Amino acid sequence: MSLMPELVITNGTVVNSFGRQAAHIVVRDGRIAELIDAAQPAPAAARTIDAQGKLVIPGGIDGHCHVAQVTGRFRTLDDFAITSTAALWGGTTTIIDFGIPRDAQETPLDAVLNKKRLAAESRCDVALHGSVISWDETVPWQLEQLAAEGVRSVKMYTTNRGSTMADGDTILKVMREMVRLDGLTYIHAEHDAIIADCTEQHAADGLISIEHLHRTRPELAEEISVKETLAMAKYTGAPVYFVHQSTPGAVDLVTEARAAGQEAYSETCPHYLTLDDTVYGSTFPEWYACCPPMRCPETVAALKERLAAGAIHTVSSDHSCYDLSQKRERTDDIRFMPHGLPGVETRMPVTFTALVTESGGSVEEFVEVFAAGPARINAVPGKGTIAEGFDADLVIFDPAEERKVDGGALHMGTDFSPFEGKALNGWPAVVVSAGRVVLDEEGFHDPGPVGRFVARNGFSAHRDSLSPVSA
Repeated sequence: MSLMPELVITNGTVVNSFGRQAAHIVVRDGRIAELIDAAQPAPAAARTIDAQGKLVIPGGIDGHCHVAQVTGRFRTLDDFAITSTAALWGGTTTIIDFGIPRDAQETPLDAVLNKKRLAAESRCDVALHGSVISWDETVPWQLEQLAAEGVRSVKMYTTNRGSTMADGDTILKVMREMVRLDGLTYIHAEHDAIIADCTEQHAADGLISIEHLHRTRPELAEEISVKETLAMAKYTGAPVYFVHQSTPGAVDLVTEARAAGQEAYSETCPHYLTLDDTVYGSTFPEWYACCPPMRCPETVAALKERLAAGAIHTVSSDHSCYDLSQKRERTDDIRFMPHGLPGVETRMPVTFTALVTESGGSVEEFVEVFAAGPARINAVPGKGTIAEGFDADLVIFDPAEERKVDGGALHMGTDFSPFEGKALNGWPAVVVSAGRVVLDEEGFHDPGPVGRFVARNGFSAHRDSLSPVSA
């Protein structure tokens, strides 16, 4: 260990989810070695960055990314080098991707191991979720192998029949296994029968183009699926995490389950907090092809209220990097379009603007949904908090600075952003990843493929081990 720290960030206001302090942050060997009261002199360092007048928060953890994802005949246009670079530009220093079997021949274990190999090119740290589509007698053993690899969560879809959908028997059996392995069950909750029927009805009426996407996937389908899944989680005792919740009703069901003692969590995404279904009547409705779709303005406002009230536990990007040529191949029929939006780079400013600038939330509450909550719920060790011994993943920014989104100037490997032209606060000025300054006033400094694979802890073991400071 060197005597002189490689980095000291001086005079900043350090904001964690549980409070703030004026402090110097001393970084040594990629970790936070010490926090020193700002009234005291700062030690000498190989590099010193003055954060006077700015906020310093933990680097973000994006718990829901799809990198180099193959779904049917479509593949997202990114790789780990591209997406991790975009993440760092946006103040996110850890991404969690999914190993989803691309077809019936790829097993859940193989899908994860393939993603782990691809992640060797990442510029930031990477963790992984598994995914199970169909049950067979090998699944318990595969889940054991995933847990041994540090992959402690499994995602299942309640819709998308014929591709990624898991039936009820599979979901229930996997939940039982995740309890046994101290893991977390991730759920994409939309009621398949309702969606399939609604989509067929719209197709029969000739209303199946992208302009009608929001009408084919009603709010009821999401909420009924959440209710059914919560019942299975209660029956099995499984902790459950709902991705991309888009309605206040879905969030309220999770809130009620938690009040009754269940371990249940709500995630939403920046686009559900800031965009509404009028986008499907815009000039470029294909920019907004995602599932669930955008909701009506009243639903968006109510969802934003739930976020401000603390009922939503994480905000993740659900990053899926298709470009407009892929989106435009079949705008005439949403059943054949690739769904998903690029967003890993804009998650920080969109969430900050929605929660803090527009809703009056605190920066501490923003840190909770951007970094601390995702780290804690996903049992990611050493992340989400600025404290001695934690990884030196740090973001310096001025909350008053406003920038407009320019999709062409972003770094996600695509040619559009659903937030094009929006004025947002909360952009990072300096980003430190594992002690390396990767973004500053001079621009981006590519660290090369230095990102580490992060093995996650068991869900309850991690929760029970947290001190009050790191929680």
